[in-house]
Amino acid sequence: MSNFNRYSRVNKFEKRRKNTKLISILMVAATILVLLLIGLWLFGPDDQADDSTNNSSQVDNANNSENTSEDNGEDPASTNDESSQSNDGENSSENEDNQSSENVDEQNEEDTPVNSEDENVISTINDNWEPVGTEQEGPHSINFTEDSQDRIEMEKAVLHATGLAEDDMIPWWLERGGDQQVIATVSNRAETAIYRVYLSWIDNQGWQPTLVEILEENDQKWRFE
Repeated sequence: MSNFNRYSRVNKFEKRRKNTKLISILMVAATILVLLLIGLWLFGPDDQADDSTNNSSQVDNANNSENTSEDNGEDPASTNDESSQSNDGENSSENEDNQSSENVDEQNEEDTPVNSEDENVISTINDNWEPVGTEQEGPHSINFTEDSQDRIEMEKAVLHATGLAEDDMIPWWLERGGDQQVIATVSNRAETAIYRVYLSWIDNQGWQPTLVEILEENDQKWRFE
């Protein structure tokens, strides 16, 4: 009987100890939960308020920017497009001016078809040449003699106007074209390019090409046949 009572007391003690331990655990868990809830309550609303404030500020800034553009009568996208179009227009205008200038230069250098009574003339060149210079002094007198200074300067002016190389030019005939004027008929050595060149004498500056006619046939070659 004594052993039964002692065993009964031990069981009660163990149950009480287990209950006490369980209650302690539950209290600790409840305390932690309460602390978490307090923390969320303290810090959560402030963050949301900050986020709300930031979002509101961003919306206000965007609205102010749009209102400013509208007040100025400008659309940012259209302003950029207009600026781009303006730059494109300026570049296009500059390109057109450059192309126009280049075309004028090319036209001055290209052969110009003309209506001429001479059927042998294919086209003409008038490039506003400058006098080629001279070593002659004093009153000028035309001299066709080969190797004379005047003849050398005549052929120099012809080369300048036609673009022929000195070693590729045949001077077929040179004759007077008027007072202090000369007409020269020349060709390349292959005789595939034939020219009639008009020269005028400019005092102290030398012979100046005034006109080049491109010929279909060499109308002076008969003199040497």
